[in-house]
Amino acid sequence: MSEEHKNNPLHGLTLQTILEALVEHYGWRELYNYVEVRCFYNDPSVRSSLKFLRKTPWARKKIENLYLDMVKENARK
Repeated sequence: MSEEHKNNPLHGLTLQTILEALVEHYGWRELYNYVEVRCFYNDPSVRSSLKFLRKTPWARKKIENLYLDMVKENARK
C-alpha cells in the first residue's frame, strides 16, 4: 500500500458503499438533516444521489465526513 493511501480510511470504499451504509444507518430523512440536498429528501434513490454527489464536491466531502463519524461512533459502542 502506498504512503498516500496508508492513512486514508476511505481508501478502497466506493461512494456507493458509503452512501448505502449511511442510508442503512440513518435513513434518507435523517441523512437530509445532516446534508441538506434535495436528492435525499424528494424521492430519494441511491442512483440519483450518486449522480449528484459525483458532481458536487462539497456535498461529497460532507457525506464522507459523516461516514467517518458514523464509523468512529460505531467503534466506540
